[in-house]
Amino acid sequence: MTAWLSIVGIGEDGVENISPAARRAIEQAALLVGGDRHLAMLPDDGRERKTWPSPLMILVEEIMARRGDNICILATGNPMHYGIGVTFAKRLPAEELAIFPALSAFSLAAARLGWDLSRTEQITLHGRPLELLIPYLAPNSRILALSDNGKTPSDVALLLKSFGMEKTEMSVLEHMGGAAEKIHHGTAQDFGTQTFRDLNTIALQCPSDAAAQLYSKTPGLPDNAFDHDGQITKQEIRAATLSALAPFPGELLWDVGAGSGSIAIEWVRCHPANRAFAIEPREDRQSLIEANCRKLGVPQVKLIKGTAPDALSNLSAPDAIFVGGGLSHEGVFDSCWSSLKQGGRLVCNAVTIEGEQHLFEIHNRFGGTLTRHNISRAEKIGRFTSWKPFRQVTQIRLVKE
Repeated sequence: MTAWLSIVGIGEDGVENISPAARRAIEQAALLVGGDRHLAMLPDDGRERKTWPSPLMILVEEIMARRGDNICILATGNPMHYGIGVTFAKRLPAEELAIFPALSAFSLAAARLGWDLSRTEQITLHGRPLELLIPYLAPNSRILALSDNGKTPSDVALLLKSFGMEKTEMSVLEHMGGAAEKIHHGTAQDFGTQTFRDLNTIALQCPSDAAAQLYSKTPGLPDNAFDHDGQITKQEIRAATLSALAPFPGELLWDVGAGSGSIAIEWVRCHPANRAFAIEPREDRQSLIEANCRKLGVPQVKLIKGTAPDALSNLSAPDAIFVGGGLSHEGVFDSCWSSLKQGGRLVCNAVTIEGEQHLFEIHNRFGGTLTRHNISRAEKIGRFTSWKPFRQVTQIRLVKE
């Protein structure tokens, strides 16, 4: 099938400056789709028009149902950079799409600010939780973020101040590339109560002294970074466990018996495309997982409320599985192993003799690598210092061939 769906990116300078090929795509379409602002740029010639509903997926599915019709979607900037083009590229082969990008807000903002775009974090907060910004906060980092609306900059400023980062240099760039373009400069301290026009992009330059309030993306966050009830995979063991799980970008983890959610959370913090299911039966710990996901900027971790193996049914096949609790329950290991993708990694930790015995049995059946971790931390005892040992952890790592 030849290209039937055209997606035309339009800048603030309007349709007058799009390419001839993009103009032909608009002129030949039987159905025009876009926001009110985009459709208003075209003369009303009687052709069918549709504006985006809420939720947007209603119209996406309608367009997919009309596969083969000549349809043109009008979008802002580059449709393939957090845009509607990505939505359809997931559903259609490239030969059925004709994409005509305009300059993205990121390109325009980098040009206005003189920033090296290749060394700038680029995210969107449009229709997404504000907490997604948190993992990108780092000393001296530069961040460009697409806003959800005119209130987003003030919400970002308040978030930064909650981390003690009110000195963060902040710019709000409105309607870039058009006659209404305006740029506001200041610090997070200055933007806490202001409202801007809805079409805006936020630029952040984090201060060099921000490290004390922030957490690295490197696995092995301090235990006190998480709200927990004492049952948490300790920092050093957590780092070793994430290393054994070996996350690659875009992969899915099952964290079975998630507790505080620390393994799932650190898995997702490794890369923004990573996904995780945190499976946990206890309601009190489910609340801890949800709080920790918000606090550490990974609201995309999906909490599965239930007990394995029953709670594992109908979940997407994982690239990696960590079993931190419930391994001794009947059917848990077998269900996890059968669900794991080829080439996937399964890591189990045990702290009891019974749990360790279970790992030995798994090792006898499937091989893999057995490791024993003994961790101690130095702590004060009055005027002296002594080593405080933590529970010994036995770990098995399996790769599904």
